[in-house]
Amino acid sequence: MNPAEAAAALIIDEALRSGVVDIVVAPGQRSAPLAVAAATAAADGACHLHVRVDERSAGFLAVGLARATGTPVAIICTSGTAVANLLPAVAEADASDLPLILLTADRPAELLGVGANQTIDQAGIFGSRVRLAVALEAPAWRPGVARYWRSAVCQAINAATDAVAPGPVHLNVALREPLLAGELTADVVQDDADAEGLTGRAAGLPWTVDARLVSVASLSLDSLLDQLDERPRPLRGVVVVGDLPAGEPYPSEATLLAESLNWPLLCEPSGNAHDGGTVVAHGAVLCADPEFLAGHRPDVVVTVGRVGLSRGVNALIAGAGLHIAVDPRPARTPLDPQRTAAVVVAAVPAPAESCRAHDDWAQAWLQADDAAEEVIAEVLAGEPFCGVSVARSVWAAADPTGLLLAAASWPVRFLDSYAPVRADAPWVLGNRGVSGIDGLVSTAWGAALGHQRAPTPRDEAMAALAETGPAAVGGPGIALLGDLAALHDANGLLVPAVESRPDLTFVVIDNDGGGIFSSVAAGHPAYAEHFERVFGTPTGRDLVAAAEAAGVAASRVAAGPGLDVALAAGGPGTGLRMVVCQVGDRASEKQVLGRVQEAVASRLRALG
Repeated sequence: MNPAEAAAALIIDEALRSGVVDIVVAPGQRSAPLAVAAATAAADGACHLHVRVDERSAGFLAVGLARATGTPVAIICTSGTAVANLLPAVAEADASDLPLILLTADRPAELLGVGANQTIDQAGIFGSRVRLAVALEAPAWRPGVARYWRSAVCQAINAATDAVAPGPVHLNVALREPLLAGELTADVVQDDADAEGLTGRAAGLPWTVDARLVSVASLSLDSLLDQLDERPRPLRGVVVVGDLPAGEPYPSEATLLAESLNWPLLCEPSGNAHDGGTVVAHGAVLCADPEFLAGHRPDVVVTVGRVGLSRGVNALIAGAGLHIAVDPRPARTPLDPQRTAAVVVAAVPAPAESCRAHDDWAQAWLQADDAAEEVIAEVLAGEPFCGVSVARSVWAAADPTGLLLAAASWPVRFLDSYAPVRADAPWVLGNRGVSGIDGLVSTAWGAALGHQRAPTPRDEAMAALAETGPAAVGGPGIALLGDLAALHDANGLLVPAVESRPDLTFVVIDNDGGGIFSSVAAGHPAYAEHFERVFGTPTGRDLVAAAEAAGVAASRVAAGPGLDVALAAGGPGTGLRMVVCQVGDRASEKQVLGRVQEAVASRLRALG
């Protein structure tokens, strides 16, 4: 074992000791020692190994795994543009506080700045998007070097999993040839400390345990109002839940707050607070009606997590008498995109009886929501197959124990606006940190793998050590995508045959282009001359053929009953498949959405 191999083996060993369970590898020559060390560890049952041929897809696979498991995920890639291709995933991980460990191989110092092949300036390439960036010197045998390798890895993973501000970290590992098949020199171990550095701490412990703890107490709502010089009284309040990290108590705490105070709760899909007694499913549609919004302005609104999908709900927040923002990331820039929050707190306020609204407040919202659901169902029953119908069918069919990835653009907004209340809703996730349409195939794949996999022997050993049972294996997954998002990450389907495949159905709304642009300023008739070319961007691609070319079973449906049959055929053991929904054109879709909104407004007028 030469210095490059020895360093790689210790880096991977220390990463596993520090909580890494999944390692994603994109193949390359310079990163060969790291890849071999990861493969060896996986063969020993110490971790899950995932191999992808495209670094961008590899990065987003890691994003999905980190979202689903909450544990740090390592990514190994070679030097040059391979590293640059990780930037989109790093940007999402940064905004979503996901612990990615970027292990990028680099040339040694003597090959930098001289035109060496496959070389760019990798140090600091991710800028402020990573919590920590460390450039590791090219491995060489010297006293204390094993401690150096282990300590650097441990420091990086501690930063990635920080209790206050977790996120991606970058270890740029310079590797000097020979990369593989070298010989171990006889004078490696210089002293007892070096010997421990080579073997690692006893009992499988990481080199450095970060025992600093952060405790955030929840204030009661009335005491919080007192601090703001607002006298507690019966308040007409609204709770709005946006995107939240997995495994946190915020959805249940937000539900308790809303129910206890008789406040309506508006939840975006990935807020996962869908089962409360005051949940309003169609808040985005209701708030898009100016008359309803004017008559239902709250005294106070509490936002929890990253909100902002709906313009109508944004207007509700902006028009509230008081805005309290709950941001579970206390060390980051506050989640307050409209800059209206009077106070930002780290925990959902505890209910206070003095702030409870009169019964007719929530009842008015719930009655309007029921009316909106009736209207939406009635209008869609008379319309051709469209994206809203697809989203509603997917929502109804998703397994309660499974997961549903809602892609950016229309898919997540269709669910937000038109999916009805469902008490046994699946776990919904999405890349809401940056809200890009890139990498969604790989994100869904990674999330489904993490959600459904059986534990490794190491997982079971760690669970026994912590005196907890192994995590339950989750149900099948669905990824709701648009056609452009599916094409954007088509490489995410190019997975070697030996790699694990989840039970995952990609449901693609195929309207041949970017439908959401029709609903924004670009869709104004003044820009019609250039709209299709620079916004609509039709590709005319056959997504069924594209999926089948990648070895994924695919089918096409052109009506709701066909989609329902296809979705019903999914379940545990189904494997990977794609259902392409051939919906109407984008102009027709825009008209359907307009008719739904008009019909809802008319019904609300009738309610008075």
